[in-house]
Amino acid sequence: MNTVAPATNASEVPRIRGLSQIAGGYDLLLCDVWGVLHNGLEAKPPAIAALSAFRQTGGTVIMITNAPRQRKSVFAQLTRLGVPDGTYDTVVTSGDVTRNLIEEGPARILHIGTEKDLNLFEGMDVQLVGEEEAEIIVCSGPWDEQTETPEDYTGLLTRLKQRDLSFICANPDIVVELGDRLIYCAGALAREYERLGGRTQIAGKPHRPIYDLAVSEAERIAGRAFDKRRILAIGDGMPTDVAGAAAYGLDVLYISGGIHAHDYGTPDEPDHDRLGRFLAKHGAQPVAYMPRLEW
Repeated sequence: MNTVAPATNASEVPRIRGLSQIAGGYDLLLCDVWGVLHNGLEAKPPAIAALSAFRQTGGTVIMITNAPRQRKSVFAQLTRLGVPDGTYDTVVTSGDVTRNLIEEGPARILHIGTEKDLNLFEGMDVQLVGEEEAEIIVCSGPWDEQTETPEDYTGLLTRLKQRDLSFICANPDIVVELGDRLIYCAGALAREYERLGGRTQIAGKPHRPIYDLAVSEAERIAGRAFDKRRILAIGDGMPTDVAGAAAYGLDVLYISGGIHAHDYGTPDEPDHDRLGRFLAKHGAQPVAYMPRLEW
């Protein structure tokens, strides 16, 4: 059973040694991918072991990611990174739910993003065009995610805003880990477009559609409904993983060693008091935290 008493304020959120301490209180995990299961370059064996152990106890694991692609590409990526079969039940991506927004919009699309994200449009009746011909923007990230920043797009986004084009964001993340550094995602460009007064449409975390899809997939796989009180979300992103799960009414296990780690110490040894203040600042109340996901 869950052996961690619920905290009444952010400073009382407990650090736990492993998922096993609270796993008995839950039947379904909605677990973030990038930052929890891998860092963009390599998988994290303790996280693999934790998710596998939860499934072995009879639990269901849905990986829920803001990857701006269809889930089949994430399956392939996880396999390349060495994540074995049996670690999770399935993956739900921001790309999966973003396709619904694309289908509802104009067909002539300016795609901002890398070539690897083009499967987002696979099988859809759309045309990818240049800036002048575009009727809508779909952003999966910078064109060069290794070097570009949102400031590199201010001119382009200003011109697009002047034409009042809607901006579909296929990945609400602002940044993600790539090895030991952070790179910008589509969410950073969406934030810049909003700053300029532009209209954005977003379906991934923290927004409800991706959670609805994740739970429905879990229920299809398990063949039964899940009580929200027995669903645990796991993630490292405050404005996406934590805020989205909380808004959906789910308990959250916060992985503190991810993208916010340096706000309260070092990735493996966060300062508990500083972390409490950080959580309070963001209005976050996870049931527990741990630097890295492990069993």
